[in-house]
Amino acid sequence: MVPRAEFESYYGRPVIKAPSWAARDIAGYFFLGGLAGAGSVLAAGAHLTGRTTTATAMKVSSLGAIGLSAAALVNDLGRPGRFVNMLRVLKPTSPMSVGSWLLSAYGPAAGGAALCAVTGRLPRAGAAATAGAAVLGPLVATYTAVLAADTAVPAWHDVHRELPYVFAASATAAASGMALAVAPVAENSPARCAAVLAAAAEQTVLRAAETRLGLVAETYRQGRAGALLRGAKALTLLGAGTALFGGRSRTAAAIGGAGLLAGSALTRFGIFAAGVASAEDPRYTVLPQRAAREAREARERAEERQP
Repeated sequence: MVPRAEFESYYGRPVIKAPSWAARDIAGYFFLGGLAGAGSVLAAGAHLTGRTTTATAMKVSSLGAIGLSAAALVNDLGRPGRFVNMLRVLKPTSPMSVGSWLLSAYGPAAGGAALCAVTGRLPRAGAAATAGAAVLGPLVATYTAVLAADTAVPAWHDVHRELPYVFAASATAAASGMALAVAPVAENSPARCAAVLAAAAEQTVLRAAETRLGLVAETYRQGRAGALLRGAKALTLLGAGTALFGGRSRTAAAIGGAGLLAGSALTRFGIFAAGVASAEDPRYTVLPQRAAREAREARERAEERQP
């Protein structure tokens, strides 16, 4: 019997090329886009329920977040003209193309909603812009997960079903944290509920993603990514717990909001770091593919043996 060969790549080099994106720009872009998109949904809810101070604060927050998100993207691209070039065509099969058009539609809506809320003018136009931003907001918050999962990076691609839900929950946690931090305590009951639900959903889906990843889940638990994601979990749960039990305390709301915002940011940076780690180590590219092939061949042999 010949012993099973140990896996080695050619000179130990990666099988795929690791993302060349700068973590500060792209992970920050992921986080800020999520904060903006989910914030527009909370702003619309506050607008409809008469929580005017919260609505105005969240509209301004979403505008600022999407502006910083776009700046981070342009900084990674190198020059603004490259973003404009992506608007020459609309390619539905390309997450980057769809995302560029999505940002181009969402930005003016968020800007109009914030401007009308701050100035108090054109209330009907402001309501329409608020509604438009709320409709586009969930797409802005989650399309970056589709963008990441559409790559060959194992830690992202292999959880293409779960990653959008992780981003949605993380974005909701961030927006809830912002609402807790800036809104009056008399208006923050919906934000507290959203924070608790988002924190629970984020941790649940992350565990499901790690289960699906198998061997590749090591990249979510070890090294820089593991440290970031453990910190994210601690801060998110701290923020949600403080928001839940802090009641009407202004101090508790501020602490809880800061924890949720920081936890959401660390989640995006942790997932980004896990993706880079999985691309740099050839084991995470080849061994899961080999295991999947062997399992498929075993199923086929079992089916052939059946009468």
